[in-house]
Amino acid sequence: MGKTNETCFGLIRHAKTFWNLEKRIQGQRDTELTDIGRQSARQWGAVLKSFAWDRILCSDLGRAIETARAINITLKVPITVDAHLREQDWGRWTGLTVKTIESEFIADLQKPGNQGWRFAPPAGESRQEVWQRSARALLAAARKWHGETILVVTHNGVIRCLLYRLCDREFLPSESRLINDNHLHWLCSDHDRLRIEKINAMNLSC
Repeated sequence: MGKTNETCFGLIRHAKTFWNLEKRIQGQRDTELTDIGRQSARQWGAVLKSFAWDRILCSDLGRAIETARAINITLKVPITVDAHLREQDWGRWTGLTVKTIESEFIADLQKPGNQGWRFAPPAGESRQEVWQRSARALLAAARKWHGETILVVTHNGVIRCLLYRLCDREFLPSESRLINDNHLHWLCSDHDRLRIEKINAMNLSC
């Protein structure tokens, strides 16, 4: 991937959890992978083995760590945990279902000042903050492990913030869908900036 003097990151989301099935907001709460999620993660390891990974960098939340460890049964590379790659903090909405939020907090969702990158759940963090901390984490990794190919096991919110910002998206409902489920996405870095190599580069479920 990319130029030989660049650090390349393959971004994937953790495997399915019970709260994913319930469409419940997980945020920074630790939640458990389903049996199918664990099986999927092990299968992803076989698919991802086609790339020459140097290490895995993952969120410090349990679902990401468990996914990384299952993948690493096959890859057998060092794993580093970074809290800056954890999911967006959803504050007081953590644990609620998407249906509950959409029905009971519609006024909050539609406030002009709570749209796009400024969106932040009550007592949570904004998408802008997620972008800033996750980008800093990857740039720091690029400086520390210059020229390596790193698998990043993180969360949907983090991946969306990284890719949407680098695509100059406004994070508005009117924008078309960009990211497919269970796909690998490539970013590269030359130390001081990130760039997109390819979005939806590989379907891990195939």
